[in-house]
Amino acid sequence: MTVTTAKWSLEDYHRMISVGLLAGRHVELLNGEIINMAPEGPEHAQLSTDAADYLRELLSQQALVRDAKPITLPESSSEPEPDLAVVEPRRVEYRTRHPYPENIFWLIEYAHSSLSKDLDPKRKTYAAAAIKEYWIVDLKHRQVKIFREPVDGDYRSELTLTDGEISPLAFPEITVSVQRLLEG
Repeated sequence: MTVTTAKWSLEDYHRMISVGLLAGRHVELLNGEIINMAPEGPEHAQLSTDAADYLRELLSQQALVRDAKPITLPESSSEPEPDLAVVEPRRVEYRTRHPYPENIFWLIEYAHSSLSKDLDPKRKTYAAAAIKEYWIVDLKHRQVKIFREPVDGDYRSELTLTDGEISPLAFPEITVSVQRLLEG
């Protein structure tokens, strides 16, 4: 006997949300599967909040920084909630739908207990959706992993930083301090 996992569509997931089936559960849809999200520890919560504030200062009105809000990836039946999504500033549009891949400049995940999920299924899902840039702030190892150049469901370029500065692809005139991401 073969065991097959039932996959959920975005429409199924949205119906579950609208009828309250997922109320009180901290979950996200990833590749058609409803995944429990690990609770955030205090360091994760505060550093991602500090990073959101920092990026808002740097980017001003050029982009919208959404923290812990869903994005919609239709091709993979996914609606993850990255810690930070830097997206086109389309506030009125986002009242009726979440940002799609073409609206996303780059994504940032803060990871401690979720590191393996962020490094594998999330990385591949984001690459398959052609998200141009994905950063993981690895709190265990005190480093930032930068993934770029999505090709065939994965990123061709990976850079690991423990200090210095990095410029996001979408905003080459902006420099982001790695220390600020790691320490607030």
